[in-house]
Amino acid sequence: MAEKSKTDKMKEELFYTPSNAFYTCTDREIGKAMKFCEGYIDFLNACRTEREVNAFVKESAVRKGYREFDRSAKYAAGDKVYFDIHGKALILTTFGKKPVSAGTKIVAAHIDSPRLDLKPNPLYEDEELGYLKTHYYGGIKKYQWPTVPLALHGVICKRDGTCVTVRVGDDAGDPKFVITDLLPHLDREDRSIRKAVAGEDLNILIGSRPFGKEKGDKLVKLNLMKILNEKYGIKESDFLTAELEAVPAYPAVDIGFDRSLIGSYGHDDRVCAYPAVMAEFDVKKPEYTTVTVITDKEETGSDGNTGLHSAYLKQYICDLAELEGVPGRDVLRASECLSADVNAGFDPTFSSAFEKNNSAFLNKGIVVTKYTGSGGKGGTNDANAEYVSKVAAIFDKSGTVWQTGELGKVDVGGGGTVAKYVANLGVNVVDVGVPVLSMHAPFEIVSKMDVYMAYKGFKAFDESK
Repeated sequence: MAEKSKTDKMKEELFYTPSNAFYTCTDREIGKAMKFCEGYIDFLNACRTEREVNAFVKESAVRKGYREFDRSAKYAAGDKVYFDIHGKALILTTFGKKPVSAGTKIVAAHIDSPRLDLKPNPLYEDEELGYLKTHYYGGIKKYQWPTVPLALHGVICKRDGTCVTVRVGDDAGDPKFVITDLLPHLDREDRSIRKAVAGEDLNILIGSRPFGKEKGDKLVKLNLMKILNEKYGIKESDFLTAELEAVPAYPAVDIGFDRSLIGSYGHDDRVCAYPAVMAEFDVKKPEYTTVTVITDKEETGSDGNTGLHSAYLKQYICDLAELEGVPGRDVLRASECLSADVNAGFDPTFSSAFEKNNSAFLNKGIVVTKYTGSGGKGGTNDANAEYVSKVAAIFDKSGTVWQTGELGKVDVGGGGTVAKYVANLGVNVVDVGVPVLSMHAPFEIVSKMDVYMAYKGFKAFDESK
């Protein structure tokens, strides 16, 4: 191989060029990444909703020695606790060698994803077909959801205080459900793609067989309610106190002949939540106490008592502070956070939406996003240079492959994360996450190398001094 010229050496030293992880990592580390993602695929297939992620992580944490947080207990370095927020958000903590008053290391990811929620009174019949009415949750392209096989997940809480868990459509032998679409022969009207399907058109087809042999009114609906009553013990009025979500009914799978990518529903943001949780599990006796948060409601603005716009994180930090008799505000001021959320991966097919010099690319590691928001950085946490530099140094030292990127061109793209809500508590925070293709679609794409680098980066941050 010819020796590099002086000019090439200077370019290499002075220019910024994000590295492809397949070039910079050893075969052994690539193998680790592939193995790590086997667990991630299993996690995606087991956890389709925020409730299911919460339950899965909590059960896993208990098996690994985590105990429910007790404000009256005494904890030592290496002790592990969890704090459950209404079954939809969860905090995991490993106590550090330093006192909590020295600050905590917070990693916060969300576990809700865009989906279709059933309306409170969803069931109806039209022309002897049974349907469920929906209200979409989060930012979706509505035209992407018709003709996709769907599953139903959630809970039905009855007046006697009991709750019935619903999970149908994902397991072998389960029926699936679907939103129909108009055939192209009858759909020649000139409509913009975003107006092709309206929110009220997202009606899920769930059956067509009438009850019995006698002709009459609403017999398909009656037969469906009979089936639901026999399976779940519910009446139609029980839908009024239910939380049921329709999600794509296909598994997470390898993509590509080389199996380097993963296709699935719900990468945003379980692709950051899973590495964050695995990093937390693998931390033993960190220097600083870790606070790993998997939160709900990010896709709708983080409002509600399970979203990070609420007080639960602040109150939890204050509880930790009380263990040492120090003010919670002092702990918050000394704490640091990674807001673990995805960014848009550069898509060559739609390159006009991106500014290439400031885009994230698949296989080039996790993305450090200094600011989000839209327009003139509206609605963003714009991380300060000192903190971004500190996080970059942690990643460099640990061998974590990372890059930087924005969410599309100025005045074209933009979006929000939980970063600003943590920053509003006085905590230094920057967004760090995995680049995604087809973000918010029913089937999203990520790189296995990037998923692994998220784990490696979060663990390095948790263990940093």
